[in-house]
Amino acid sequence: MQDSNKVMACVDDSRFADHVTDYAAWAAQRMGVHLDLLHVLDRHPETAAAASDHSGAIGLGTQDELLQELAESERQTVLSARERGRALLARLRQRALDAGATEVDIRQRHGELVTTLSEQAPALGLLVLGRRGASAERSGRDIGHHVEAVVRALHAPILTVTDAFTPPQRVLIAFDGGGMTRRAVEWVAAQTLFTGLDITVCMAAPVSAQTEKALDWARQTLQSRGLTPQTLARQGDPESVIAAELDARRIDLLVMGAYSHSPLRKLLLGSKTSDLLRASTKPTLLVR
Repeated sequence: MQDSNKVMACVDDSRFADHVTDYAAWAAQRMGVHLDLLHVLDRHPETAAAASDHSGAIGLGTQDELLQELAESERQTVLSARERGRALLARLRQRALDAGATEVDIRQRHGELVTTLSEQAPALGLLVLGRRGASAERSGRDIGHHVEAVVRALHAPILTVTDAFTPPQRVLIAFDGGGMTRRAVEWVAAQTLFTGLDITVCMAAPVSAQTEKALDWARQTLQSRGLTPQTLARQGDPESVIAAELDARRIDLLVMGAYSHSPLRKLLLGSKTSDLLRASTKPTLLVR
């Protein structure tokens, strides 16, 4: 089993951690690679505010005592979070092993999520994370605030998941013929992750010689690696076309090129990324 190009799952103490672990275990098993479960202990803004310096509001005689109390309180908070994280990782590791993953490591780090992931990037073949997490649940946000930052920072493929695990059988590749979506097709073709799955390549464009040429390239690229894709072109804006095909074909997994200079770019830049992730309940794999 390969130790490079590992699958990494970002988990926290939200209910989505189980879903992330299940998808990551599925991917690692099919790709034949190592699985890492990562839990990052990050100081949230509300925690930082609670630990602010209050020395200006007290008398000189009690400053040292209060600061010592604050330091001890913060130390206990960190220790408690660390122990909860260890227990979480131990439980999720066993869950991944039960799901069929054969080599599972657990990692707990202090710091900022994007920085930590950037350090892991050289060995990262696929990142799996939830579109929501503990902070999103507390704030009522429908998408985690880390998602866009992670997608922008990393060049590894990123699988974002929402609901309970369903083994993907039907895959839709959103394709426009441009360089970034061609890279997505090439990545799919190269991965044992997609062996035996029902793959459709969908292009939001009117039928034309250029469209047929682009779809023929995608078909041949996938067929060269033993896959048997269907290809289709539908006239309309990409967001509407993709949404319709996801429902019509009962797609389990959407694959898209991210941050391209193409018609799909408007779906994947700025707030459009979040809009798409909010609109789709399907696991979405972003390839850069």
